[in-house]
Amino acid sequence: MEYRVHQGVKISVIGVGCYSLSGAYGHKDVGQVKAMLRRAHELGVNLFDTAEAYGDAENVLGDAVKPFRDEVLISTKVGVRSGIKPSLSRDYVKTACEESLKRLGTDWIDIYSVHFDDPDTPVLETVETLEDLVNEGKIRKYGLGHLPLRRTVEYMDLGRVFSVLMEFSAVSRQSSKDLLSLCMRRDVAAIGFSVTGRGLLTGKLDERTRFEEADIRTLDPQFQRERLKFSLRIAAKLRELGERHRKTPVQMAIAWAVAQPGITSVLTGPSSIEHLEENLGGVGWALSTEELNEINSYLDEQEAWLLEAQKRSVRSILYGNINRDVSKAFVDLIYCIETAIGLGYVQEQEIMPTFYKLFSMRSRLGQISENDLERIQAEMREVIRDPETVRASHSFSVGG
Repeated sequence: MEYRVHQGVKISVIGVGCYSLSGAYGHKDVGQVKAMLRRAHELGVNLFDTAEAYGDAENVLGDAVKPFRDEVLISTKVGVRSGIKPSLSRDYVKTACEESLKRLGTDWIDIYSVHFDDPDTPVLETVETLEDLVNEGKIRKYGLGHLPLRRTVEYMDLGRVFSVLMEFSAVSRQSSKDLLSLCMRRDVAAIGFSVTGRGLLTGKLDERTRFEEADIRTLDPQFQRERLKFSLRIAAKLRELGERHRKTPVQMAIAWAVAQPGITSVLTGPSSIEHLEENLGGVGWALSTEELNEINSYLDEQEAWLLEAQKRSVRSILYGNINRDVSKAFVDLIYCIETAIGLGYVQEQEIMPTFYKLFSMRSRLGQISENDLERIQAEMREVIRDPETVRASHSFSVGG
């Protein structure tokens, strides 16, 4: 295993995340996951990431690493639990930390990260609370997760931020571009997650792949429309280049990610020893400068294609007819919202009330009508601003 040192802390370049235990990717065998976590330690992994929001993951992780707790870094997150509005208030953070410590069966948390933003709580209040927890010895470092860039900067200005978690993969570079350069300037560890594109870069998924109903990938924009086509093209390119090194696409994806300037570590989410060992084959060797340039040039080319295709899809979904298949129309609207945010057509805080209203329909899709979704579509048109949209055109089909 390779390691990098940040602010005196030795971190394995590959860490293991426990998001799969939240049920987001369907049912996982807990015994199998514990065996994988222990094997990861044997192979040199020392960074293990979880969150209070990941179901029973803290309990599972804490039990798995108990025999070698002093040898690993436990990273967990605070700010949101299932069914609870995000909160980073002083009382919430202190109580949540105590509860995480109990579930993890440990006296301290190595990295305690803000998971999601709470616009109702001043950043200074949260920072002061995190500093209190450091002084009390309950946490050693603190970091940030899914925050808007301006809030990330505010935390860095007011506190001693150790790390930032960011989605980072060959199929998702956009969200990390500003964050990664910011981390490099501020001497903050950049920890990438979803480095295999939630499985798309394994080379084992295609357009015919179907997931369990509870699997979040049934809604994930990365698995829809042009983004799926884009991701599969990248996976094919990595497979092609991997043949030179006798490496799998996922090993190529990991090797590419850890080679990027500023990246301290990347999180993978295996649920079996087999997948873990394949992932760890992504380090211990290196892509050449020429190969990295070849991959990056291909990514630039494909991202340019994706950008134009996404613009067309947003217009189509916003101004076209709702798909008569309510389930497909629901996924289209989710895709439109998340894509519009990425394109800069709307600020996240502006569209989130509509998103929450839409997402609350997921559990009762059999009871809602096209009219219900048309009302959501109309709300979306009120806040999503696309300067290139020709509003007079209504000839698109949302199901296209």
